[in-house]
Amino acid sequence: MRKVSLIGVLLLVVSIPTFAGGLLTNTNQHVLFLRSLARDASTQIDAVYSNPAGTAYMTPGLHLSLNVQSAYQTRTINSTFDPFVGFGGNATKQYKGEASAPVIPSMFAVYVKDKWAFSASFAVTGGGGKATFNNGLGSFESQVAMIPENLKEAGIPTSQYSVDSYMQGKQMIFGLQVGAAYKINDYLSAFGGLRMNYVSNGYVGHIKDIMINPTYPAVGLNGSMVSAETVFKTLAAAYTAMGNSKGAEDMQKNADAVKDKYLDCDQTGWGVTPIIGLDFKMNKWNVGVKYEFNTRLNVENNTKIDNTGMFKDGVNTPHDIPSLLTVGVSYEILPVLRASVGYHHFFDSNAKMANGKEKYAGSTNEYLGGLEWDITKAVQVSAGLQRTKYGVQDNYQSDMSFSVSSFSYGFGAGFNLSSKLKLNVAYFWTEYEDYTKEVANFATTTNKTKSFNYKDVFTRTNKVFGIGVDYKF
Repeated sequence: MRKVSLIGVLLLVVSIPTFAGGLLTNTNQHVLFLRSLARDASTQIDAVYSNPAGTAYMTPGLHLSLNVQSAYQTRTINSTFDPFVGFGGNATKQYKGEASAPVIPSMFAVYVKDKWAFSASFAVTGGGGKATFNNGLGSFESQVAMIPENLKEAGIPTSQYSVDSYMQGKQMIFGLQVGAAYKINDYLSAFGGLRMNYVSNGYVGHIKDIMINPTYPAVGLNGSMVSAETVFKTLAAAYTAMGNSKGAEDMQKNADAVKDKYLDCDQTGWGVTPIIGLDFKMNKWNVGVKYEFNTRLNVENNTKIDNTGMFKDGVNTPHDIPSLLTVGVSYEILPVLRASVGYHHFFDSNAKMANGKEKYAGSTNEYLGGLEWDITKAVQVSAGLQRTKYGVQDNYQSDMSFSVSSFSYGFGAGFNLSSKLKLNVAYFWTEYEDYTKEVANFATTTNKTKSFNYKDVFTRTNKVFGIGVDYKF
């Protein structure tokens, strides 16, 4: 019988993004991104992240910015597996996780003097919320659903099961970035800097109260729902009475496998990202280029409880942040109208991941466009869109970690409250595609007399609201 466990629960760490960006990277760190998206050629204060070489073209003095975003996401998996009929009567079940991050702050600072621009920022550069599955996940329940099938194969009629399953995972990557840009001439500037990344993940889950309804009058089982652990202990005792030590041993193993399982594990780790950039500025054109190097890091388990025996305290797991190339172009169509485009390429397959999943990660490409219009000297409106296309393969996708391609849209406004103070507000949402994964012969009964296929359909929703203030001293 297949062991019931929380196998792979920590893989939730791979993908709980509540923001735009790649598998582990948030690109919307400033509200100006939410407003118009294509910020890779910016020379405003959000350039600290999006186009750091462009900070050299900001006006002299000290610039500060504080932003707060609220993000809400759902992760929905529709799983089809024939044995699911035993718990609720339907072979297709929906598992829905809700992720929320009500307050995600970010801070930016730039000091410009002569040809130099010194910049710093602090933001949630990856993750940012909790994903809670109140009914667990299909990959967990599928293992429980096989218990009646295996008992039927053994000649013990069993048609139903039930289980209490729960999963919650959170992921936060905090980034502190510092660097300097130098204006080589009126047309070209260069940037060099570092980002210190600190990872804080947490996982809580359980599979408990597994019940089944076997009919085996000889040992007092009459078809009513009863604890699976009790059933297997009863069968173990019956085999012992018959002198079948092998059968008794197997039933005791099954009894141990269906005991209540709990997990409470935190993970922490850190790594440094080198960053370089160039900015080319001429007349109405501006071009920004940035490259973030691959961030090597591991996360270490701090395990409070783990009945599965799979997540030992102190064990390290690969958790690299992929390298990223961004290119942006902006053009001033009119003195009051500006357009911009951008391109992001995440080198996902070069980043080490848990269980070697980088072999199936491919790469992520994003294409962005945006417009900004000055309605008056005090009010600007803007809008933009982004196409995110993941290169992941079926072996990467699971209900514990999946990425689906999408279209994102944002719009907002900026208000010059004074010559030094600006307020930005924006709303951003994402429309995700469905991704279907089918696995033939996903599970077989103990004696392999019967096999079952499995199908998952993955999708998400995502909504973000942001507000921020920029101040120039």
